[in-house]
Amino acid sequence: MKPPALLSCGEVLWDLFPDGARFGGAPANFACHAALQGARVALLSAVGEDARGRDAVAILARFGVETTLVQHLTNAPTGAVTVAVDAAGKPSFTIEAGAAWDQVAWTPQLEAHLATVDAVYFGTRGQRGAVSRGTFRRVLQAAQTRGLPRVLDVNLRRPFCDPALLRESVAAASVLKLSDDELAEVAGVCGIASGRAPADMLREFCRHFALDLVALTRGADGALLVSPTEIVDQPGIPTVVRDTVGAGDSFTAALTVGLLRSDPLKTIARRACEIAAVVCAHAGAVPEPPPRST
Repeated sequence: MKPPALLSCGEVLWDLFPDGARFGGAPANFACHAALQGARVALLSAVGEDARGRDAVAILARFGVETTLVQHLTNAPTGAVTVAVDAAGKPSFTIEAGAAWDQVAWTPQLEAHLATVDAVYFGTRGQRGAVSRGTFRRVLQAAQTRGLPRVLDVNLRRPFCDPALLRESVAAASVLKLSDDELAEVAGVCGIASGRAPADMLREFCRHFALDLVALTRGADGALLVSPTEIVDQPGIPTVVRDTVGAGDSFTAALTVGLLRSDPLKTIARRACEIAAVVCAHAGAVPEPPPRST
């Protein structure tokens, strides 16, 4: 079977933990995990002409992610986020403004690449800059015209939580992934009534936005997948949590790859939760990259 081809759109950055810097950014994490699961993945992003940018591109390449669409800018630095982790392993973030990934431009190379992909992944945080937002919207319009899956992973990171942008992003998606911490806020912004069972709320998302699937991650309690015709309630996979950074990104990668392979939703849900549990058991969003081939 031909491996699915994915385009991941958004930020590549460094998470600055108390014990050191780690490669990150939800779209970059997604790309690495999807590549580990056998997909062909290209990342659409931007880095600065600096050491962090060079290191990030090298790491992506070692995971097998195509980096020809990662733009190198001289007028902005590679993105960085200061991360604090609480006693339960849950992170909080302080995101630096004015990063290279705010300025991802539309290019003829990008336009040509879109003809080769099977699905597009995007998030909300990567659209905070007007230039990148405009580029990603053109990508999504092209994907919708071709009838391709458009996977939105909501990332509510203050102060970058624009209600209009969130509504527009959900409307542009065909698959929505969010966490239980985000459900009430996203529902309120999108006109979905809260105070009901999560499955009912997710079904309303499907109806209101004509979504093919909504996936709700619930931390240690697993995940809930709802389509117009099916509900899958997947229990959590026991693990010893070191930190939860990147767990949602790995989940979304497994979800997307499974959907493109036409796996049953029950299989997809369990596999995605298993992979997320493994990520929670180690420090950082992705494992150590594979060694360079000699």
